[in-house]
Amino acid sequence: MDMKEKLEQMKAEALEQIHAENADLEQIKIRYLGKKGELTAVLRGMGALSNEERPKIGQLANEIRANIEAAIAKKAQEIQSKALDLKLRSERLDVTMPAKPLPAGHLHPLTQVQRQLEEIFIGMGFSIVEGPEVELDYYNFQALNIPKDHPARDTQDTFYITDNILLRSQTSPVQVRTMEHRKPPIRIISPGRVYRSDALDSTHSPLFHQLEGLVVDEGITMGDLKGTLEVFAKKMFGESTRIRFRPHHFPFTEPSAEVDVSCFVCGGSGCRLCKGEGWIEILGAGMVHPFVLSNCDIDPEKYSGFAFGLGIERIAMASLGIDDIRLFYENDQRFLSQF
Repeated sequence: MDMKEKLEQMKAEALEQIHAENADLEQIKIRYLGKKGELTAVLRGMGALSNEERPKIGQLANEIRANIEAAIAKKAQEIQSKALDLKLRSERLDVTMPAKPLPAGHLHPLTQVQRQLEEIFIGMGFSIVEGPEVELDYYNFQALNIPKDHPARDTQDTFYITDNILLRSQTSPVQVRTMEHRKPPIRIISPGRVYRSDALDSTHSPLFHQLEGLVVDEGITMGDLKGTLEVFAKKMFGESTRIRFRPHHFPFTEPSAEVDVSCFVCGGSGCRLCKGEGWIEILGAGMVHPFVLSNCDIDPEKYSGFAFGLGIERIAMASLGIDDIRLFYENDQRFLSQF
């Protein structure tokens, strides 16, 4: 068999393998066109050809190489198109089908309660004021009639960054800063995080949330305080809710009181929630101490005011029937999804 016949036979064999159903194009290319391929092996014998035959065989070899390469490229394109078509058919989407529902998040129960509280007081004409959580000792204690070494600091022991900088133990510093820069009439609430050096248990946390209120104007009395808190209690716990004041002492208010609401579960007859007493303590309040007004350059002879403060966790636990404050901070979906 001469060289021309070998080349034609090689071409026929290569094209037949290329057009086979499960052709391995890469192996075919290596077998026939590679450096050690069959076409290369045939061409190595061109030295034995005459000068007349050599260019003809060279031209034929190049044509066969081009034919094989073109056939491989065309077959590769067919395989790729067939794979794409199969993929499109298998992954076809019916755009008319309803989408799978995505789980939607919701506000944390503490945020829900805080916003409910804010709406109640905004409805009574209060505005929201916020302040820094990292606070100066002066605003957190001294301006509120709690000088250094005062026993009241023991119950509000917090976390100190320096001797003069600390994490606020209450949102009352916001009230002081407001009175320094705004003259009466003042009617604000100040919600936010506060910190105290308490051991974590079912009713205590080193981080919790407060909402405090302040009203300063001419002629403000204890009756205004009581009326405001009665409206709040009815809006928050139901129209049948009653409140009562018990004498207490806070350095920054005089007179001061602890405020209870009638149990909204038993109506005051006594149950597990109110521990049989019929009342639930929810906040502390009182008339702003004249010393605090003077510290803020407000004349206590002309102006008076009242202040109150409540723990948002305490309100949430009472209204939602939760008996462990730690549940609010554990990020357990089984707990949070209930609200």
